[in-house]
Amino acid sequence: MRILIVGFSTRAVAESAVRGGYDVVTLDYFGDRDQKELVENYSLMRDFQLDFSAEALLEASRSLRFEAVTYNSSLENHPDVVEELAEGRIMLGNSPAVLRRVRDWAQLRTVCQQENIPYPVTFIPGEEERIGGSGRWVSKPMLSGGGHGVSFWRGGALGKGRILQEWIAGRPCSAAFVADGQRCVLLGLTEQLIGRTELGARGFTWCGNILPLGLLDPEREAVLGAVREMVEKLTRVFGLRGVNGVDFVLGRSETGLVPYLVEVNPRYTASMELVEWAYGLNVFDLHVRSFGGALPSFLLEEALRQPGFYGKGIVYARQDVVMPETAGWRSQGRRDVPFPGEQIEAHHPICTVLVQGKTRDECWANLREAAEMVWQEVRETSEVWSDDKGER
Repeated sequence: MRILIVGFSTRAVAESAVRGGYDVVTLDYFGDRDQKELVENYSLMRDFQLDFSAEALLEASRSLRFEAVTYNSSLENHPDVVEELAEGRIMLGNSPAVLRRVRDWAQLRTVCQQENIPYPVTFIPGEEERIGGSGRWVSKPMLSGGGHGVSFWRGGALGKGRILQEWIAGRPCSAAFVADGQRCVLLGLTEQLIGRTELGARGFTWCGNILPLGLLDPEREAVLGAVREMVEKLTRVFGLRGVNGVDFVLGRSETGLVPYLVEVNPRYTASMELVEWAYGLNVFDLHVRSFGGALPSFLLEEALRQPGFYGKGIVYARQDVVMPETAGWRSQGRRDVPFPGEQIEAHHPICTVLVQGKTRDECWANLREAAEMVWQEVRETSEVWSDDKGER
């Protein structure tokens, strides 16, 4: 069975699928060097000369041969496209009906209230007048992703397709799990890296993860229990299948740490690459097998006894750059590797770096160092290129 993996960026999923022995073809926007060397890949940008959109992915897929399909970011926001992609094929992912429900904050809010799932107070357009008090509020797209389009709210009417969420002080986190529609297994908790200038990111932009989420006893047990209860309820109510993720803010109340649900990501998520690396799981295989009703006998508490931390950072360009030779980048722990000579605009991603550390702080320091090394190499090449062009 040939499986199409489709989304904005598919490299990490492709690596997992190849390790699992699956026959796959990938379709995404970037078509980076390391992915094209790994698997049969088609890129909207390189092979079709198209800008990214869900509709463009659908159109490009019509020229490919595959019997099954699985998707990642940001197709969860486009259930109609998912429906067409899966027509006449095996769907290895949440159904369009599930996507329409779980990505609708009006419905998700109701479920949170009914199931006693903590979440930031959330308002949809037309409810702005209900805001009271002196708290801070965040305006974000209802169909959000990667922190793009998120900002603090300064009053006024919400635009179409946007929501307001109460700002909760705490640590941005994520959780990964695999589900069969009724049951689920928690696979990992990570700290999310948001807007870290050391990685070239700004504002609310997501720029990586550190696994595991650093917690001290006895709070670790309480947080794991609360997150597990959260994803079990979401799985049961929405019928989630395959691998999924949730974003949450770990805030503090009078009773201790509380995970406040911020978003449900009903597909493969970026932190799963670290789960696979740290715990020796093949996430793509878990995903496929879950559609046959098989869930792993994996207990996160046992996995957390292993020492060490694992980090993933997205390195963003601080200015317009031209890429140097990148042939040896993969062996240096770099992924999503661009081709030499490629021009990348300021504030766009250059590549991903993967590191380890004995402690959380050492892992973060190694991420910063790895990102800085990338930036120094790229900047030097760009300066030479600019000099040669007489454009500096």
